[in-house]
Amino acid sequence: MLFNSYEFLCFFFPLTCAGFFALCGRGWTRAAAGWLGLMSIVFYGYWSPRYVLLLLASIVVNFFLGQLLLRCRAGESRLQAKHVLSAAVAANLATLAYFKYANFFVDSLRQASGLDVQLAPIVLPIGISFFTFTQIAFLVDTYQGKVREARFMPYLLFVSYFPHLVAGPVLHHAEMMPQFGKAETYRFRIDSVVSGMTLLGIGLFKKVILADGIQPFVAPAFDGPSAQILTGFEAWGAVLAYSLQLYFDFSGYSDMAIGLSRVFNVELPLNFASPYKAGNISEFWRRWHMTLSRFLRDYLYFPLGGNRRGKPRRYANLLVTMLLGGLWHGAGWTFVIWGGLHGLYLVVNHAWQAAMAGIAGSSRWLDSRLATVAGVLVTFVAVTVAWTFFRASSLDAALRMLAAMSGANGWILPAEWKGALDAALGAAASGLRYDDLTAFAGLRQVGWIAALLALAWFCPNSQEIMAALGRMRPLDVRVRATLGWSAFGALAASVMLLAIVSASRGVSEFIYFNF
Repeated sequence: MLFNSYEFLCFFFPLTCAGFFALCGRGWTRAAAGWLGLMSIVFYGYWSPRYVLLLLASIVVNFFLGQLLLRCRAGESRLQAKHVLSAAVAANLATLAYFKYANFFVDSLRQASGLDVQLAPIVLPIGISFFTFTQIAFLVDTYQGKVREARFMPYLLFVSYFPHLVAGPVLHHAEMMPQFGKAETYRFRIDSVVSGMTLLGIGLFKKVILADGIQPFVAPAFDGPSAQILTGFEAWGAVLAYSLQLYFDFSGYSDMAIGLSRVFNVELPLNFASPYKAGNISEFWRRWHMTLSRFLRDYLYFPLGGNRRGKPRRYANLLVTMLLGGLWHGAGWTFVIWGGLHGLYLVVNHAWQAAMAGIAGSSRWLDSRLATVAGVLVTFVAVTVAWTFFRASSLDAALRMLAAMSGANGWILPAEWKGALDAALGAAASGLRYDDLTAFAGLRQVGWIAALLALAWFCPNSQEIMAALGRMRPLDVRVRATLGWSAFGALAASVMLLAIVSASRGVSEFIYFNF
């Protein structure tokens, strides 16, 4: 079930809210938590009922493994706890590897060895990467003594909670499970509903209008027959369009997830914070998929040694972490190369910063506006080039796209761009006519790219908008409630309108649903 679908917006979400707040109104907090857990399972099962058993089995097994780790720590049997943790993490990774990587490994083995090794296609359970990583983090924190107590219902809700289940964020137990135990969570608050619906509307707009609006300029270039002979302008137009599609698709999903959760008085962690405004690649990863970056840092980079064992080891740890981060995104060499590129970017960035730190007067230049703009542009171009591997269907397709971007097929203007430019010149010479206006449609791809870049670089993000609204002068309680209900009605109507637009185009999946 998709957040931008009729089924979700018109039936599932209103029904879930109605049941939750009805139970809360009677003071049945445990039943309300159980209702959220049940509806989260229904949400997951709508996609494929047979994989509900996999999700539930994963939750039950990992919960009892966590209980076993707690007992081992209570008995001060650290060696036994270490064995339990190793077995638990291995079991989780083995399950993930089977569903996500078995076909990839078998295909790679067949191509490398020439052996006739076959494996029946395996359907990837939606969200398996997210609920697996969430539970691995829980087990590691339990082993480290950061988890003192866990009850099954909050744990089930923590893992299966529908706003995050299929595309993140990757949750941490310390920031979520206490919220499910607070009495304040189980109250109807019009301010939470309005702010949540506001974020839902913003996210839905980003997905339905912006991301889906620029998508038609992406698929033909990457997947169509013309992908073989793209000119430099066409290749860069397609890659920039995809960079912006992915940006607003993931930003929209992140806003919607936080907004949906806020309606239930539960705050999800921030997962997206204007990453294209980043001045270097390290800052980019502190803004893009922030909870995944946190997981990779805390549970992979630091255990490998982090930056504590000298620069060569630090750089090796960065490369390994990003290679595995790329593989997490998808079972293919394109994702491995994408992760490797970002690892190299991080190594270069750290080496550059270390070199500049030793040059007298460099800090003044680095703090200048020119250096800031240059850093943003260089980072954006580097990230955009790497997205080519992220989007391409194969390694060959990615290399062809990069060759076209380098000008291997020439820099000839596309016919519709040339026609629009000719029309613009004619209009300038003889006055604007209707025919000229229709010809300008040939530049719509350039217009989309320019408009979305302006939004990404120069406009406040959702968190900044919500913070500005929160700083408004406090109102009388009665006035605030009246305005709250009026705002709720307007927001609900806006969400329904966007749902109609989405359905008229054909509801499209969020890109991160594939990971």
